[in-house]
Amino acid sequence: MVEEATGPQPAAQMGIKGLTEDQILRGAGGAVLEGLTDAERARVVEYTPLWFYVLREAEVNGRHPGRHPGRLTGVGGTLVAEVFHRAMEGSRISIVEHPGRRPSLPAHREGRFKPTDLLLCAFEDDPALLNPLG
Repeated sequence: MVEEATGPQPAAQMGIKGLTEDQILRGAGGAVLEGLTDAERARVVEYTPLWFYVLREAEVNGRHPGRHPGRLTGVGGTLVAEVFHRAMEGSRISIVEHPGRRPSLPAHREGRFKPTDLLLCAFEDDPALLNPLG
C-alpha cells in the first residue's frame, strides 16, 4: 500500500513553519469544513492531503480579497520551485547547464535578467497579461 504525503509532513521536513490547526480547519474564506465531528476535524488536521494543504496555505498566506486569491508560499511555493529547478537541471539546453551563457532578452529591472523578465517577454511585456488579477 502506498501512503500519500500529508501537508504537514513536507513542511516539517523542509523546516517550514506549518499551518496551525485553525488555519487548516478555517482558512481565510476558502473551503468551509463546518459540520465535521471532533474526530473528523482531528483527522483532517493530522492527515491533511497535500493538495488541500497547499491550497489552504496559499489562501491564508497572502489572500487579498478583490485582488488575488492567495500566493504559493511555504510548501506549495517550494514544491513548484523544486519542480522547475529539477527540470532546468535535467535539460541539456538549460542555462543552468551552461552557467556562462547570458540571455539576449532585455532586462527590465536592475540591469540583470531575471525569471520575471522571461515571463514578461512571453506575455508581450504587458504585466496585466501576466497577472490579470492585479
